[in-house]
Amino acid sequence: MNTQLSTTPLHLSRISLALALIFAAPLAAAQETVLSPVIVKGGAAPLPGAATIDPSTRQSMSPATSDTASLLRDVPGVSLQGAGGVSSLPAIHGLADDRLRVKVDGMDLIATCPNHMNPPLSYLDPTQVGTLKVYAGITPVSVGGDSIGGTIIADTSAPEFATPGADRLFKGEFGAFYRSNNDARGASLALTHATEAFNVSYSGAISQADNYTAGGKFKTFTDTGRPGHTLARDEVGSTAYQTGNHNLNLAFRSGEHLLEARLGYQDMPEQRYPNQRMDLLDNIQKRVNLRYQGEFDWGALEARAYHEKVEHFMDFGDDKRFWYGSNSGAGVPCAPIRFGGDPAGTCAAGMPMRSEGETTGVALKADITLSRRDLLRVGGEFQSYRLDDWWPASGGGMGPGVFWNIRHGERDRSALFAEWETQLSPQWLALFGARHEWVRSDAGDVRGYNTAPMAGGNQLGEALAFNVVDHKKSDTNLDLTALARYTVDANLGIEFGYARKVRSPNLYERYTWSSWPMAATMNNFVGDGNGYVGDINLKPETAHTVSATFDWHATDRNWEFKATPYYTRVSNYIDAIARTTHAPDQFNVLQFANQSARLYGVDLSGHLPLGSTAAGEWGLKGLVNYTNGKNRDSGDGLYNIMPLNAKLTLTHKLGGWDNAIELVMVKGKDDLSEVRNEIETDGYSLVNLRASHTWKQLRVDFGVENLFDKAYDLPTGGAYLGQGRTMSMNGMPWGIAVPGMGRSLYVGMNYKF
Repeated sequence: MNTQLSTTPLHLSRISLALALIFAAPLAAAQETVLSPVIVKGGAAPLPGAATIDPSTRQSMSPATSDTASLLRDVPGVSLQGAGGVSSLPAIHGLADDRLRVKVDGMDLIATCPNHMNPPLSYLDPTQVGTLKVYAGITPVSVGGDSIGGTIIADTSAPEFATPGADRLFKGEFGAFYRSNNDARGASLALTHATEAFNVSYSGAISQADNYTAGGKFKTFTDTGRPGHTLARDEVGSTAYQTGNHNLNLAFRSGEHLLEARLGYQDMPEQRYPNQRMDLLDNIQKRVNLRYQGEFDWGALEARAYHEKVEHFMDFGDDKRFWYGSNSGAGVPCAPIRFGGDPAGTCAAGMPMRSEGETTGVALKADITLSRRDLLRVGGEFQSYRLDDWWPASGGGMGPGVFWNIRHGERDRSALFAEWETQLSPQWLALFGARHEWVRSDAGDVRGYNTAPMAGGNQLGEALAFNVVDHKKSDTNLDLTALARYTVDANLGIEFGYARKVRSPNLYERYTWSSWPMAATMNNFVGDGNGYVGDINLKPETAHTVSATFDWHATDRNWEFKATPYYTRVSNYIDAIARTTHAPDQFNVLQFANQSARLYGVDLSGHLPLGSTAAGEWGLKGLVNYTNGKNRDSGDGLYNIMPLNAKLTLTHKLGGWDNAIELVMVKGKDDLSEVRNEIETDGYSLVNLRASHTWKQLRVDFGVENLFDKAYDLPTGGAYLGQGRTMSMNGMPWGIAVPGMGRSLYVGMNYKF
């Protein structure tokens, strides 16, 4: 049964042209859209090519979202792939997840989950973000590595110290929010105590939400939910969450030298997933992060060492529990499943899945001033990752032993890089870099639930076939970047470049081994409902990207306009092929395979003042993104490419007021991945209202998301698997996209002291 929402397609080509004309109106003076410059307090010099999320954006969006990745929604070229309520996956120019390098406080973190339910940005609450930067496409090698799409760098606030002569510094802030649609609520607290030489600070945030309600008249496809827990008519199953994130930081400063110790802890009791067959029912992360930073006559030096441990647990949440007797829905309650199934056999057996990961890393880098015009960046990095992924026996065909999905998984990375930045003339800036990486991976022998010769899914045969093969793999990867910036005059700058980027397969792409549908569907980090099997012999992806940025702006940047066309060709792109036969309009078992791909597109963005009156200052901001991705071997569309989309925002400021009306427009999605049976979605438009008022110490935000309660499907949200019999690969209806959230009112406050 297909319950896709029907919306009126938008003629975005006309909208895009209109936006371009609006922003090009003052083109005689020209425009640009380089987001706020990176401000570095000591240490390394700022790198070219970064888009920085300014603090005002973070402040205005924090009450409206608990998903840190969503703070990137206004960055040109960035889209979001739907997942859990606090764990959406950012994509840059159509490349997402492990194809991006995501660093949190300088740490390279890895998702420890066969569904990638704990991506790096999920370990920070939006209120804990100090700076957030995006390097798209032509990424300097000093911040790249093991990625082909770009780099996202999220840092918590830098340590503050008392001013010279002051006795001490004590400050803090408290915040809280509420959102109406899913009864979301949360609070945050930050405290700092410092002297001239010592800083201790704490930041913590908690948030939770129930299932959200779709816009319009979305209707759940089944009433076989747990008795007493049947979903409401417009309720989107498996969208609830609860999480807490805590950071404790210590810092010592002496002259131009800084030593930091950062401790992090996450306790996430629940995060349900509407596009996965499992739900996250526990995630504990502990991390230690040490850093030294010093400034010398010759430049700056930074050293870092960190360790992270993750304990991750998945099973069926309430919305995915069902009674499967002869009288389905007769009112028999289901037993708790956290550590096993129902011995009476009246309910779906639980399928506990556990993952444990440990990441240890060290990094050393230096910025060496060669002359007034030349800067050399050099460095080295090492990262060790260990993974165990096992599924305890629980009955219902899942036993009598443990299913080892990945056993003793290992992935080690070593890297050396050098980067030269030179100011060739007042008009020309150039950057050249090379990065050499060694990636070694390995895994131990596996077994299925049942080692009997006739066990379902050929568990014994496939495990034996996997175990007799050499699991050790070693890749030698080379990244190159060449970037130039030419300042034509005070109103026009052009930045262009070329990059060669390489990414080695992750452990799940290489070492998942079972094609048994029940097991294969649990290995899926793209949310399409299909099952996936790895391939030990996968080769690293190699991407060649060329892009240019035309940057027009007023002399004082009162208005600006930027256009960035880009083209990327990827050899050995890790896509999917049918494992055996491929059936349309249903879920299939697929296998990761190296193929060839190309992506191209353009980003347009800018802002324009409309005038200042007695009623305040008015302005206009706009953003247009277009990406086209194809598999060059099969001619198939690449999966989860965001269709043409645009945003137009009318801004208003008066005194302490800062207000905005947003119009979000998305074209229908019909360029699909056929091998994945990707779901077509209609075009839609949404209106959001935002307002805030700031006093000296108090800020209050309020607004409405999806003002007119429009019904729409998420173009990159995947297949709806939020309720019902998810363990059976095709026990779920195919063809239902995940609906977007309906109207939601929100209010938040932040008080600084």
